[in-house]
Amino acid sequence: MKTSPRASAPSTTRIAMASLMGTAIEFYDFYIYGTAAALVLNTAFFPGMDPVAGRLAAFSTFAVAFVSRPLGSAVFGHWGDRVGRKSMLVVSLLVMGLSTVAIGLLPGYAAIGVAAPVLLVLLRFTQGIGLGGEWGGAALLATEHAPPGRRGRYAMFPQLGPAAGFIVANGLFLILGETLTDEQFGGWGWRLPFVASLLLVVVGLYVRLRISETPVFRAALDQRRIAKVPFAGLMRHQWRRVLLAAGAMTVAYTLFYTATTYCLSYGTATLGIPKTTMLTLTMIGVLFMAAGTVVSAVVSDRLGRRRTLLTGTAVAVAWGLVMFPLMETGSVVLAGVALAGALGLMGLIFGPMGAYLPELFRTEFRYSGASVAYSLGGVLGGAVPPLVATSLQTSGLGVMGVGLYVSAMALLSLLCLLALPETGDLSLR
Repeated sequence: MKTSPRASAPSTTRIAMASLMGTAIEFYDFYIYGTAAALVLNTAFFPGMDPVAGRLAAFSTFAVAFVSRPLGSAVFGHWGDRVGRKSMLVVSLLVMGLSTVAIGLLPGYAAIGVAAPVLLVLLRFTQGIGLGGEWGGAALLATEHAPPGRRGRYAMFPQLGPAAGFIVANGLFLILGETLTDEQFGGWGWRLPFVASLLLVVVGLYVRLRISETPVFRAALDQRRIAKVPFAGLMRHQWRRVLLAAGAMTVAYTLFYTATTYCLSYGTATLGIPKTTMLTLTMIGVLFMAAGTVVSAVVSDRLGRRRTLLTGTAVAVAWGLVMFPLMETGSVVLAGVALAGALGLMGLIFGPMGAYLPELFRTEFRYSGASVAYSLGGVLGGAVPPLVATSLQTSGLGVMGVGLYVSAMALLSLLCLLALPETGDLSLR
């Protein structure tokens, strides 16, 4: 009996939903932690410290997951290149989701003492392991199903997951901030978004279990082109490309986490802008990020990945010098412009990366290469900015030093992109 095209190949809608929903849920889990770190974790888990030290401690636990992400990328990448993309996407979703729920149920320092921050760090480490395996698999699911000339458009869907996850996460915090008192929010309200992750994980698993393995990986399996130790092959043949790709990703992380995590804390604690106002401004900025993601992903199919990325990154170098003078005015409108500009640029850079990073690596170790490069970029661009920014704020440079740091990271990414090739016309084999 002949197999129908519908049975043999999943629809574009199903691929889009499987890649988008998974990353949206995973990044929802990741972002609720960042928001909680900016607003409440310092008092819940580090109550004996002064406000600045408490924020540094909370942001340090936030950074732990970025350190564990490369480990998760290596582990999930190994098995994703050995046994397939689909199975690793299911496991990564479970690891991330269950860790998030456990954080929501974890007693605070007042209840169990020093064990509370220790367990918080361990759960945050596990979150990073799960997210380290998530993005690469979702990007490959979309990219390796895409027809020629449309990989940027297909890979746009997992790139929209962070925007969707962020809007849901911060929307919940915004609702809680409006409906609960400060005492209720600090006591138990902040836990609700973490526990709600369980329902989202169930939905995500249902969608992912219905998708098929990618045709590119199936072909490699049929032709016996599966590496025994994919990570070793990656380091032997394409280690330089891993480092350059990680450097190219750094600016996207830096823009995002400076705008959404550090600026949230700076705007509320230093500028005196109400918490709900800052959350609203950030959510509006993320809409600009989503628009930038769509535009740049589609344009990259026409103009090329590298050219599109170089344009967005060059503008980001300049924006780092503009962002904090706008914030320092104390104007809500100008603070919104600062955040929208940073997040819009992040989207312009992030959009083509869903196709560009997988295209840089051979099929035998594509999951490992794309995931490790993506996660290593997060160590420098995601873990470091909130810590550096909080420290720079109290230095002689003041908050302008944070803007200089953003520009420096954008310049690093620009140099890495100049050393990488164009990939839009390559065939994935």
